[in-house]
Order: sequence, then C-alpha cells, then structure tokens
Amino acid sequence: MMAATATHGPLRGELLLAEPMSRHTTWRVGGPAARMYRPADIDDLAAFLRELPADEPLFFLGLGSNLLVRDGGIPGTVILTAQGMDGLTQLAPDLVRAEAGVACARVAKFCTQRGLTGAEFLAGIPGTMGGALAMNAGAFGGETWDRVAAVETIDRDGRRRTRLPADFEVAYRHVAAPPQEWFVAAHLRLAPGDGEAAAARVKQLLAQRAATQPVGKPSCGSVFRNPPGDHAARLIEAAGLKGRARGGAVVSEKHANFIINTGNASAADIEALIGQVQATVRERFGVELQPEVRVVGEASEQA
Repeated sequence: MMAATATHGPLRGELLLAEPMSRHTTWRVGGPAARMYRPADIDDLAAFLRELPADEPLFFLGLGSNLLVRDGGIPGTVILTAQGMDGLTQLAPDLVRAEAGVACARVAKFCTQRGLTGAEFLAGIPGTMGGALAMNAGAFGGETWDRVAAVETIDRDGRRRTRLPADFEVAYRHVAAPPQEWFVAAHLRLAPGDGEAAAARVKQLLAQRAATQPVGKPSCGSVFRNPPGDHAARLIEAAGLKGRARGGAVVSEKHANFIINTGNASAADIEALIGQVQATVRERFGVELQPEVRVVGEASEQA
C-alpha cells in the first residue's frame, strides 16, 4: 500500500498513513504503520499526543536499529523522533542535552568538538539517544546510563517531566521506566579533557567497528545479548552457524552476532533465523541466548 500524507489541524508535524516500516528500519523490512507522526519538535509532539484517544497504541521510533518490525506492520501510531526532535546543546561546562532523535554518533562528535570526554563509545551505537536510553545501549565497554545525569520524558497526555536516574531500574541492556512515559531528551554528564585525543579515540573505535562488523549492510546491530561471562558471537560461531541462511536472511560471516538482509529478506525470514540460532546454541551448549533486538508488530497473514 502506498503511503499517504494527511494534514492534522494546527499541528506543525507530518502525519503519514500506512507508512511502510521498511523505510524506517535498518534491516529494511517491516509492514506498514497504520499512522506515523513526524513531530516538528517536542512541543509539537506534546500537542499531538493531547489529541490522541486514550487507548491509541503508541510506539516511539528513532533510526530503526535494534528493531524487527513484523511483516503485518504496526497498528496504532508510530512517533518518528529522528528528524524533528534533534536538539543538541551544551548546558554547562560538563553537561550536554541531547534530544531523543539525535543520532548517538552525532552526540559523540559534538562532545569531542567541545573538549568533553566520556561519550566516545556512543560513536559505535547505530541509533538515536532515545533508543540508547530505552535499552541502556552500549559499545566498546561504555553504557549510556553511566553518563546520564537526568532525562526528560513525556506521557501520552503531553505532560513533560525531568527525572533522575534513581527513578529508573537500569541494568545490562535493560531499563524499566515509569509506565506510559517516553524519553524525549537526555542530560549527559561528561568530563572536560583533551578534545583532540577524544576525537582520535572515536576514529579508532569506528575503524575497529568497520574491521569487525558488517558495516554498510542491512542489519539491526547485535541480535543477542552477551550471556554472563561469554559472548553471543563466540557461541554462534562455535555452533557452526556463520553463513546460515533462511530466505534472504543470513548470519554474517564477518560477525556471528549480526544477521544480514541480503536484499530480499522478509521479517519472517529474520525472525525464523533468530529462532534457529537460539535453538542450535541451546542444543549445543545449553545456553539460552536472549535477543537484544526488539520484535514488534503483527505477523503477515501470508506468513
């Protein structure tokens, strides 16, 4: 179904109808969102949320990494943060405010340019700050919430709050937030330091990522969490699963914890391959791999 654009009263954003999620996910798969709203900014988002029915399903989306949308699509409304909610400012000598739609890599660059250290690891996260906050994303030994001084949230009535880390339960790739609140900005506490050295560190980390991960190919990033004391990629490779395919989906030969869309994969192919990897690793090593990727939406009637 072709996407349609609709006006929405005095709001300043854009409302898309039956918008293919394959256009908005890094795996390049996924059926349509019934509605997708692209807010102009956080104030516009608040106004939009106040007009929604109380029972309208909501899903917040950044760059679409770490996400598998099933082929039947998403009912309800998807809020696309990546193109409007992208403010990035320095609030204090050691404090940066990044809105939910800002790419993590942009935050890393912004900080190094201002002589702030501690955010270099964000360059290795292929998503936005909103997604990084929601799952405590990490890379190269750093984790998002290690740098969080405060967050700004919004609820479905458009009310905004500033909350401290103590309001959340944070663990490895896990964040429990107050119900019916979504992240709209992070305040990151950093350390003044050598900006040139930090920039060099970012460059080194990106080179390391390019050398070890299938950068540039449609994937979601890491598919599975690392089990305690081990690495998911090691277990998958030891199980002989590199190159294992299902339809157009294949386990990367370069990094076993990545599944690649070779060009014609469906979400059903990818989900089935995830299940095959889990089953094989469980059978071989007795380890239950836990997905890091979030699976949402409805299966296709043809699946």
